[in-house]
Amino acid sequence: MPNVETLLRDHVTLQVDCIDRLYLNGYVPTLQRPENLWWYFVEHRGCPVPSPVLLKKWVDTFVADIRGFTARHQIPLIQFARHERKEDVARRKLARFRHPEGVVFVGVAQEKVNGFRVYQKTRRTRQQRRDGKPPMFAFYRGSIDVNQYYFYILDRDFGLCFIKFSSYPPFNVRVWINGHEWAKRQLARRGIPYEALDNGFRSCPEPTRLQQVCDALSPDHIDAFFRKWLRRLPHPFSAADREAGFRYQLSIMQMEVSTTHVFDRPIHGRQFFEEVIRDNLDIGRPDRLQLIFDRRLILRGPHQTPGTFRTRVLTDGVQPSLRFDYKRTKVKQYFKLARALRTETTFNDAYDFKVGRSLGNLPRLRTIGRNINHRVLNLERVAQHCAVSAHTVERIVLPTVTDDQRAPALRWGDPRTMAVCSAVCAFAFAPEGFTNRDLRARVAALYDSGPKGYSQQQMTYDLRRLRLKHLIQRVPKSHRYVFTPTGRRVALFLTKSYARLVRPVLDRLEPDLPNDASDPLRQAWQACEKAFEQAACEARIAA
Repeated sequence: MPNVETLLRDHVTLQVDCIDRLYLNGYVPTLQRPENLWWYFVEHRGCPVPSPVLLKKWVDTFVADIRGFTARHQIPLIQFARHERKEDVARRKLARFRHPEGVVFVGVAQEKVNGFRVYQKTRRTRQQRRDGKPPMFAFYRGSIDVNQYYFYILDRDFGLCFIKFSSYPPFNVRVWINGHEWAKRQLARRGIPYEALDNGFRSCPEPTRLQQVCDALSPDHIDAFFRKWLRRLPHPFSAADREAGFRYQLSIMQMEVSTTHVFDRPIHGRQFFEEVIRDNLDIGRPDRLQLIFDRRLILRGPHQTPGTFRTRVLTDGVQPSLRFDYKRTKVKQYFKLARALRTETTFNDAYDFKVGRSLGNLPRLRTIGRNINHRVLNLERVAQHCAVSAHTVERIVLPTVTDDQRAPALRWGDPRTMAVCSAVCAFAFAPEGFTNRDLRARVAALYDSGPKGYSQQQMTYDLRRLRLKHLIQRVPKSHRYVFTPTGRRVALFLTKSYARLVRPVLDRLEPDLPNDASDPLRQAWQACEKAFEQAACEARIAA
């Protein structure tokens, strides 16, 4: 079976990096705190008493505008059922939509949001009520169940997307768009043919121009789309409000950056996942995540990195997917429609990488996501493409002299050598390396050295062997070691070749085992032994 390196090199017909789904938050910066709402009513609108009545009137006016908008333009107004997939409803409505651009329908769903609540500061006395003094109210932010209005839109540039308005102050907005759909419309506008693969691409005769189009999506395009539809849709803020500075800004809530490899045949995609899942069940370990995400993970103490470091293999029918997390950022690999490998990084909080949530940071997040996707693929390639030359193997498994120092052999198949090679592979992708203590704990778990156990002196001797063979090198001014480029390949090769080829084959050829007619290797070996004995007899050589 071909390995990961061969599959990605020889059987991929198209590779595309693109922003996939993008979920944005629209908010009014000058209306996010209770004191902002007080200023809006008292100073901006001139209402002496900011009361719940003003809030209700504001909400009722906005909801009436939405219903009037749908009635004037004959747009369906649908109440979403509980647990109903909104995207499925949108696809069904889009199939009957006959306009090149417009609002397909408006959906209503009650959801819990963080909005402004009101309480009365103090109870008025009987004398205050006689004197006609108004009650005093105060605002605070709290959780509240209100209707959300989903405007599903067919846009000329972004295709099917939605803008969701909250019907309650501060009237936050959610925007959902798809970068692949934007790229498809740009290709069609430029006359570049392509074949779609759901929200992706299956083929394109001009892959370079396709990648250039995907890279061209910018914050300016998204902001222009948002402003265009704000002018057309019902708005909770009047023109006077907007002139006073009550205008929406966009920030990134969730962003998916995908790398897609389209295989020439579906079988090569299945082979890829068989090889990757077998070799990368530990890809979610902290030492490997540090290299993938290019971030340092703190596993103990008050500043411990949050999150669960694990690898999950999920199967939907017969199609597997590989998933692992870093803080609130998630990475998954799956086989898309039995044709393409999709590696996808999902940012749920840009601050995981010390990047702000402002829409202007989209190019930087896209670069970080693309680098993560490519590091994942590079690690999967290195884990499998570890073949070394015969000269290198001889230098490792035989005694040598390096810099006037005798380097003892690392004999292939020796239990202690194989335990050391297997243990050191766990640190193959750790950028900070490992110490004597780190490695000794792993070797001791793999090697039975007798009642005294695997000592620190034995570990020191084995580290010296690895260093003189140029498999590892010491980090200057420290007691840590890191792999050399050759060392990583050699350790993986020795471990995998012995564990997956030599030991299983020798177990099957054990002479004391009963004959197994269903094992072709054992039958062939016995036939070879008989043929060799026959040749020895014919040569008149005593057995």
